[in-house]
Amino acid sequence: MADTAASLENRFAEAMDRLLPEFSSSDQKLALAVSGGPDSLALLLLALQACPGRIAAATVDHGLRPAGREEAEFVASVCRERDIPHEILRPVVPIRGSIQSAARRARYGLLHDWMKDQHIQWLATAHHADDQLETMIMRILRGSGIDGLSGIREKRSHIIRPLLHFQKSELISHVDDHGLKAVDDPSNRDQGFDRVRVRNALQDLHGFDTSLASQSASALGAAREAIEWTVQRLADEHVTITDTGCTLSDTRFPHEIQRRLLLQCLHVCDPALSPRGSQIDQTILALEKGETVTLGNILCRGGVAWRFQPAPKRRSS
Repeated sequence: MADTAASLENRFAEAMDRLLPEFSSSDQKLALAVSGGPDSLALLLLALQACPGRIAAATVDHGLRPAGREEAEFVASVCRERDIPHEILRPVVPIRGSIQSAARRARYGLLHDWMKDQHIQWLATAHHADDQLETMIMRILRGSGIDGLSGIREKRSHIIRPLLHFQKSELISHVDDHGLKAVDDPSNRDQGFDRVRVRNALQDLHGFDTSLASQSASALGAAREAIEWTVQRLADEHVTITDTGCTLSDTRFPHEIQRRLLLQCLHVCDPALSPRGSQIDQTILALEKGETVTLGNILCRGGVAWRFQPAPKRRSS
C-alpha cells in the first residue's frame, strides 16, 4: 500500500511539474473541482500531498438530484478534516435543456467566478485515462477529425488535468486505502448518455492499459499543434485582408491545410461562423473548380486565388 501510494504521489508531482513548471517556486494557488466521486477524491488527496497549504476545493451542486446537497456536504467534511478551504457552489438559474452540456457550462462558469473571487490562478479537474479513452471512442463514432481525436487536453487556458495518465482503478484503490467511501452518482449508470454506453461496452475488454490512450491523444495533439503552426505561417504569407474581406493567394496545399486556411478566411469575415465538415469539403471542391458559392453569409469566389467577403444583403420586395 505504502509503495503504491508513494508511486501515485510521485507521478502526480511529476505531472504538476510538467504542466505548471513554475508553480512550485511561486505563490500561486490551485483550485480543485471535487464532486465526491473516487476520481476527484483521489485528486484531492494527491494535490494535498503535492501542494500542502496551496489548494482550495469547490463542489458544484447542480440542483439536479436531491442527493446533490448531501454529497456536497460530504466533500466539505472531507476538506474540513484536512484543513482544506472548500466552497459549495450552486447555479442561480435552474439547469435545463441538454442536461450534460448545460450542467458542464454552469459548472465551469461557477468555478471560474469562484476562482476569480478567491484570486486562484489554476483549476485542476479529475479527468483520467479511462475518461480519455471513452472520449476518443465517442469522437471516432461521431466522425471527428484530428482536433477531436486529440481528446481531452492536459492543459488548456487556466485548466489542468494532471490525472490523464492515471487509470481509474488505481485512483479508486488510492481513495479506498485512505479509508474514504466515495459518492456513487447514479447518472454514471444512465444508459441515456453516450458516455455511459461506451463505458459499459469497454468493461468487457480486459488486459489493456487505458493510460496508453492518453499517449495516443498526446501524439495527436502534437500533430494538431504542428498543423496549426504550419497553417498560421502559410496564412501570414498568403492571406491578405482587404476592405471587404480577404484573399487567399495560394491554394495548392493538402486538403487539411486548405480546410484550415479556408476556416481562417471565413473567420476574418465572420468570427461566429462555424460550418460543418461536409459544408467545408463541398466549398473547397467548388472553389477548386473556380465556382462562386455562399457559405453562411460569406460569398466565396474560386479560381487561382480564393476571395471571401460578406454576401450582399437581399433586397426586400
